Amino acid sequence: MSHLARSTDPNSSHAAAADLVATGKLLDQQTQAAAAVRRHPGQSSLHLASLTGLDRHMLGRRLPELARQGTIWRGPAAPCATTGKSACTWWPVAPGQNLALGL
Repeated sequence: MSHLARSTDPNSSHAAAADLVATGKLLDQQTQAAAAVRRHPGQSSLHLASLTGLDRHMLGRRLPELARQGTIWRGPAAPCATTGKSACTWWPVAPGQNLALGL
């Protein structure tokens, strides 16, 4: 669970991280985030939030976790469809595809 709260974070952050895991909310959020990327590949986290109604900050935390797990990958920066500003894109990884996909 060390990736959910830094060692320098206050105890309240560590308690919140433990609660996310204990209640199953972490897995639920990761599942929702992965599904959003599968439905809308190549989008920024902000645009994924606007397309799905998911919280942008939740996505901002869960997407890098999913990338570390190999479920999705962070693609090249591209103009965000919401803001027009350059933002990283998120892409699904096909089942069984264990390739180094980072660009």
